[in-house]
Amino acid sequence: MPKKTLQESTATMPESFELAMAELAQLVAQMEAGALPLDASVVAYRRGAELVRFCSTQLERVDQQVKLLEGELLKPLAPGGSAEESGE
Repeated sequence: MPKKTLQESTATMPESFELAMAELAQLVAQMEAGALPLDASVVAYRRGAELVRFCSTQLERVDQQVKLLEGELLKPLAPGGSAEESGE
Protein backbone atom coordinates (compact mmCIF):
# COMPACT_ATOMS: atom_id res chain seq x y z
CA MET A 1 0.00 0.00 0.00
CA PRO A 2 1.57 3.32 -1.05
CA LYS A 3 2.09 6.00 1.57
CA LYS A 4 -0.36 8.88 1.45
CA THR A 5 1.07 12.34 1.07
CA LEU A 6 0.20 14.88 3.75
CA GLN A 7 -2.22 16.59 1.37
CA GLU A 8 -4.01 13.32 0.56
CA SER A 9 -4.31 12.26 4.18
CA THR A 10 -6.08 15.46 5.21
CA ALA A 11 -9.13 14.51 3.15
CA THR A 12 -9.97 11.36 5.10
CA MET A 13 -10.11 10.13 8.65
CA PRO A 14 -8.23 6.96 9.57
CA GLU A 15 -10.03 3.63 9.77
CA SER A 16 -9.15 3.15 13.43
CA PHE A 17 -7.89 4.81 16.58
CA GLU A 18 -4.59 2.96 16.23
CA LEU A 19 -4.03 4.22 12.68
CA ALA A 20 -4.84 7.76 13.78
CA MET A 21 -2.32 7.54 16.62
CA ALA A 22 0.34 6.16 14.27
CA GLU A 23 -0.24 8.98 11.78
CA LEU A 24 -0.18 11.54 14.59
CA ALA A 25 3.11 10.16 15.91
CA GLN A 26 4.59 10.37 12.41
CA LEU A 27 3.48 13.99 12.02
CA VAL A 28 4.91 14.93 15.41
CA ALA A 29 8.24 13.28 14.56
CA GLN A 30 8.45 15.15 11.24
CA MET A 31 7.61 18.46 12.85
CA GLU A 32 10.03 17.96 15.75
CA ALA A 33 12.80 17.01 13.33
CA GLY A 34 12.25 20.20 11.37
CA ALA A 35 11.80 18.08 8.26
CA LEU A 36 8.88 20.11 6.92
CA PRO A 37 8.88 23.53 5.26
CA LEU A 38 6.69 26.18 6.90
CA ASP A 39 3.64 25.65 4.67
CA ALA A 40 3.78 21.88 5.17
CA SER A 41 4.15 22.42 8.91
CA VAL A 42 0.90 24.39 8.98
CA VAL A 43 -0.85 21.62 7.02
CA ALA A 44 0.66 19.01 9.37
CA TYR A 45 -0.48 20.96 12.42
CA ARG A 46 -4.01 21.20 11.03
CA ARG A 47 -4.03 17.46 10.27
CA GLY A 48 -2.70 16.73 13.75
CA ALA A 49 -5.54 18.73 15.29
CA GLU A 50 -8.04 16.71 13.22
CA LEU A 51 -6.44 13.47 14.37
CA VAL A 52 -6.50 14.55 18.02
CA ARG A 53 -10.22 15.36 17.72
CA PHE A 54 -10.84 11.99 16.02
CA CYS A 55 -8.96 10.10 18.76
CA SER A 56 -10.69 12.05 21.52
CA THR A 57 -14.09 11.26 20.02
CA GLN A 58 -13.19 7.58 19.75
CA LEU A 59 -12.05 7.48 23.38
CA GLU A 60 -15.22 9.21 24.57
CA ARG A 61 -17.34 6.76 22.58
CA VAL A 62 -15.56 3.76 24.07
CA ASP A 63 -15.76 5.26 27.56
CA GLN A 64 -19.53 5.61 27.17
CA GLN A 65 -19.80 2.00 25.95
CA VAL A 66 -17.83 0.75 28.94
CA LYS A 67 -20.00 2.75 31.33
CA LEU A 68 -23.13 1.39 29.68
CA LEU A 69 -21.86 -2.20 29.78
CA GLU A 70 -20.59 -2.04 33.35
CA GLY A 71 -23.39 0.07 34.79
CA GLU A 72 -23.35 0.02 38.56
CA LEU A 73 -20.37 -2.35 38.65
CA LEU A 74 -17.96 0.55 38.21
CA LYS A 75 -16.67 1.75 41.55
CA PRO A 76 -13.97 4.30 42.26
CA LEU A 77 -10.65 2.90 43.36
CA ALA A 78 -9.60 3.56 46.91
CA PRO A 79 -6.36 5.54 47.16
CA GLY A 80 -3.52 3.09 46.68
CA GLY A 81 -5.73 0.05 46.08
CA SER A 82 -8.70 -1.49 44.35
CA ALA A 83 -12.42 -1.14 45.01
CA GLU A 84 -12.44 -4.52 46.79
CA GLU A 85 -9.84 -3.30 49.30
CA SER A 86 -11.95 -0.28 50.17
CA GLY A 87 -14.67 -2.53 51.64
CA GLU A 88 -17.32 -1.57 49.09
